[in-house]
Amino acid sequence: MNKVIISADSTCDLPAELKERYGIQVLPLYVNLGDDSLKDGDEINPDMIYNFVAEKNQLPKTSAATIPDYQEWFESFVKEGYDVLHFNISSTMSVTHQNAKMAAEEVDGNVYVIDSGNLSTGMSLLIADAADMVAEGKSAEEIHQEILRRIPLVRASFVVDTLDYLKMGGRCSSVAALGANLLKLHPRIAVVDGKMGVAEKYRGSIDSVIVKYAQQMLEQNKDKIVGKRCFVTHTKYNPETVQKVYDLVKDSGLFEEVIENTAGCVITSHCGPGTLGVLFEVTE
Repeated sequence: MNKVIISADSTCDLPAELKERYGIQVLPLYVNLGDDSLKDGDEINPDMIYNFVAEKNQLPKTSAATIPDYQEWFESFVKEGYDVLHFNISSTMSVTHQNAKMAAEEVDGNVYVIDSGNLSTGMSLLIADAADMVAEGKSAEEIHQEILRRIPLVRASFVVDTLDYLKMGGRCSSVAALGANLLKLHPRIAVVDGKMGVAEKYRGSIDSVIVKYAQQMLEQNKDKIVGKRCFVTHTKYNPETVQKVYDLVKDSGLFEEVIENTAGCVITSHCGPGTLGVLFEVTE
């Protein structure tokens, strides 16, 4: 049985501690600031996006890794004797999965390209599961099949402070954004069947809404939570509220590990500052 290596697109927002713990390899996608195409996480960070939006009043554009990018990436591991498990952002959100699959077909080795049906640390949950299975000595094929079973069990959602970034990105109208901001409405955006959609709208100050949202997610799912990991993932946000949510999740006793993490450039580009999500897995 070949050695197994796990890799993923940078859209997974995988925390550095998990990259180091499991030896996970991350391929950067591209974020375009005007005429500059920069590698996500390597050459650009969220603060650069905030500055760009404030200065230009427009969002950066994101680009997928190309087929040659993926082919070179996969071949570098196959030549070292690895079977590769690669995780992509949901295929409904990007062409990365299509590009990666086409590249894998040109590689002389075992490359399993996985449509995570998710984004950000919703992907990271599955990646960490796969890494645990590698440590248990399971084969790439066994892990691939088990991950496909678990994809629908991820619960990924975020609450956003303002709809301004979503409006600039064409994901909601100016009228809807104005109305929501005037009424202090904050949508919960959930990923279902690989697509993002508004699941609920909260009213009030963003800090109180975020805590209410976290409590609600835990209460609604407490009998179904697997109990392994939970991510508290956020963009630029009030540290005190982040800590309050982290403590709330930790004190629930529902998870073996709770990880607080800052979202990367893709979530930042779409949702803007003041976004926070509580992400975990449930049983069937």
